[in-house]
This record gives sequence, C-alpha cells and structure tokens, in this order.
Amino acid sequence: MTLPEHPERARPDRSHQDRSQQDGLHQDRSQQETAQQEPGEAAALTRDNATPAASQPTSTQPTVAQLAEDYAAKAGLHRSSSGNIDVLKSAGGVQGIAESILPGLVFLIAFTLDRENLTLAVIASLAVAAVFTVARLVQRKPLTQALAGFIGVGLSAWLATSTGKAENFYVLGFFTNLGYILAMSISVAVRWPIAGLLFGFIRNEGLEWRKDPKRVRAYSIGTWVIVAVLVLRLVVQVPLYFMGEQGLAALATTRLLMGAPLYILGVWIAWLLTRPAREPAEANEAEKAN
Repeated sequence: MTLPEHPERARPDRSHQDRSQQDGLHQDRSQQETAQQEPGEAAALTRDNATPAASQPTSTQPTVAQLAEDYAAKAGLHRSSSGNIDVLKSAGGVQGIAESILPGLVFLIAFTLDRENLTLAVIASLAVAAVFTVARLVQRKPLTQALAGFIGVGLSAWLATSTGKAENFYVLGFFTNLGYILAMSISVAVRWPIAGLLFGFIRNEGLEWRKDPKRVRAYSIGTWVIVAVLVLRLVVQVPLYFMGEQGLAALATTRLLMGAPLYILGVWIAWLLTRPAREPAEANEAEKAN
C-alpha cells in the first residue's frame, strides 16, 4: 500500500469542517430566534417604527380667541408702531375715507347742478365707486371695502331711481346704522362687548379681559360710545331725510361730516376709555423715566 506523497493535503481539514458546521448551527439558531421574535419583539419594533393613525396631526376647531382675532383682523383694525390702535389706517386710510365720501359728494353736486336729471347724478356716483374698485384691482389691495362700497352705492342708486326721490340715495345708511346699533347693544347685554373683541386683539389681551369684571365694564362703556355715534347720526339725519329735497343738501353734508370723521373720533375715545389701569410697578417705572 502506497501512502500519499503529501499526507497533509489528502487529509481532510477537520477544524475547518467543524467551524463550518458551527457557523451553520449559529445561523439556524439565529433564524429560529428571529422567527420566535417576529410575533412578539419584532412586531413591537414594527409598531414602534410605524406612525399610528391616531398620532397623526388632525385638524382642530378654532378657539374662541382665534375667532376673535380673526374677526378683529377682518374688521380692518391695525396697530401702530407704538402698539396703540392706528385709527386712520383702521378707517381705511386716506383712500378708504375717500371711497366712503366721494360717491355721495359727487351725487350731491351732480343733482344740485341739474335737479331734473336724477339719472345723471346716479351714474356719476356709480362711476366714482367703479374707479375706486378698479384702483384697488390695479394696486392689488383687498377688494372687500371697495366692493362693499360699490354695492352700497349701487343699491342706493337703485332706491333713488326706482322711487324718483333723490333723498332715498341716503336711506340705506339708516338701516346699516340701525343694524350696527342692535348688534353692539346685544353684545353688551350678553357680556361680549364688541369693543373688547376688537381692542383686546390689538392689546394682546386675547379673551383674558373677560375674566376681569372691570375690563368687561370698561369695554362695555367703549362699545356704548360707538353706539352713541351711530345713534347721533340717526337723530340728526332722519329728520333731514323727511324734509325731502329741501333737506337734501343738509342731509348730504351731515352724512359726510358724520361719516368717517365722526367714526374715527368715536373709536379713538372708546380706545382711551378702555385703557387698562397700570400696575404699580409699571407706574413707578414710567415716573422714573420721566
């Protein structure tokens, strides 16, 4: 019998086979352990990595404070750089005031020049309102005020031409004032004064002022000041309306003077009356600064 020339090559490497077998056993065991973990730990890991549907952000209903802030913003109120109310800007600025004054003024001038041609006065007033609407389109400004003014002028023009009475051009404003008077009076009665909803937003009070009876009382007084402005308009203008064409010039004049200028004055007075009282520390700091 002949022995192999290189016995080390012919002899199988048992250590290598043993290691291969051990590695195979380890792989089998790891696979079995993984299979055992899948329904338990592995599934838990899957659940942890997955985003549950309940934890996903859902749309929430706006709070009352957010609604109040949105209402104040839509009402056109603005803060000044000092943190106070910017009355002129809140009234629409120079352009906004002109939008509220000029259509009625043009109507009065046109009708005064030719009392036999009511249609011409109406068309002239509508043309002015249309120019302001187009101007806002060109300037890319919000159209709410301009469109509201144009619609208001259109309804006033329709009332005047359909009845044949020039004084009816101003009658729509009476019902608008009456509606505001009722709404503000109800807001005070239910302890949600509109002045608080508007000014509270500008002063960063939110709705915290409702927790303080003194603040509720102050904002109620501020609301009554604005109501007084609206009532004064009716008290002065309604008798002039019933005078017919004889009182038309006076009606138009008082309508202009008691429009934006009186509104600005009333809002400013209401703002001053509703100022929160200073804390003692703040008062001392103000005295030191002076």
